[in-house]
Amino acid sequence: MLYWLYQTTQINIFQYITVRSGIAFFISLILSIYIMPKFIKWAKSKKANQPIYSLAPQTHQLKGKTPTMGGLVIVFSALVAILFCVNLTNIFALIGFGVITLFGLIGIKDDISKVVSKNNTAGLKPKSKLILQILAALIIAYLLYSNTILNSELYLPFYKHPVLNLGWFSVVFWALVMVSSSNAVNLTDGLDGLATVPSIISMLSLGVFVYISGHAIFSGYLLLPKISGIGEVVIIAASLIGSLVGFLWYNCYPADVFMGDSGSLSLGAFIGYMAIISKNEILLLLIGFVFVLETLSVILQVGSFKTRKKRVFLMAPIHHHFEIKGWAENKIIVRFWIMALISNIIALTALKIR
Repeated sequence: MLYWLYQTTQINIFQYITVRSGIAFFISLILSIYIMPKFIKWAKSKKANQPIYSLAPQTHQLKGKTPTMGGLVIVFSALVAILFCVNLTNIFALIGFGVITLFGLIGIKDDISKVVSKNNTAGLKPKSKLILQILAALIIAYLLYSNTILNSELYLPFYKHPVLNLGWFSVVFWALVMVSSSNAVNLTDGLDGLATVPSIISMLSLGVFVYISGHAIFSGYLLLPKISGIGEVVIIAASLIGSLVGFLWYNCYPADVFMGDSGSLSLGAFIGYMAIISKNEILLLLIGFVFVLETLSVILQVGSFKTRKKRVFLMAPIHHHFEIKGWAENKIIVRFWIMALISNIIALTALKIR
């Protein structure tokens, strides 16, 4: 709507991505803060609580009455801000909108199944959930590739030239990035606010790369790949960041509401999407360091148990390992936030060190 106002009334301020990003941030923030307590009250009345895994640490059993599916408010608030502020004729913005919607719907289906059955394992079967994620990611990746709006060159961090042209294989690679990122954020969402702040930091860092890559002068100066039109995606990121900040007000320790798959799957997929369009698929390993750490801990745990019948950690994902060792929950959360901040500061040096 704001971009339409610029086109029809020539109010020049609305042509700027930075201005519309700021407005989008505050729209989603206000909506999230306003709607969330009403949602929490409704969820409690409907007993839409978070089922707790029976083998989870004892401290988690007390959280069984905490409402879940706060991701619904995150996504709704962001989508309203997106519709109000984004240029909806921009193909990158439209596909980004689709990423949030498709993965959000998968998460909602999974959350509802768990809540209705009051069982943490009664959601979508892991294989069914993965298949749906792969299908959604392949659709998004194919749209990017078939419209030739994004080249298939692969870049390495801290190196200014492409190292490989993936060709049609880029569809598979991009789908893998989105699915991996989606599940990584989902695995991290196990403590109050643990996935929220690293998601905000990751989108802030990727937003910088996306904005610069979409800017002819800045991208040329910093030797980043120039990709026309992707700057509009920064407004979507700002919308999600705003709704996440509002959500964090109620999700910080001790949490009044949990995100659920409806939030974590869509956030993770969109973070992966931002990495893809800005050509930072490999750098995403550093930008999403906390998510990578959590995922690796699960892979190591499962692999070790299947091959050696021994566990590497007391429990996976790794945040549960520290809980069982006796670390206070808020200490684990803040320390993981610090790791996310440091890894992203290092990642941002790739802007200049190339």
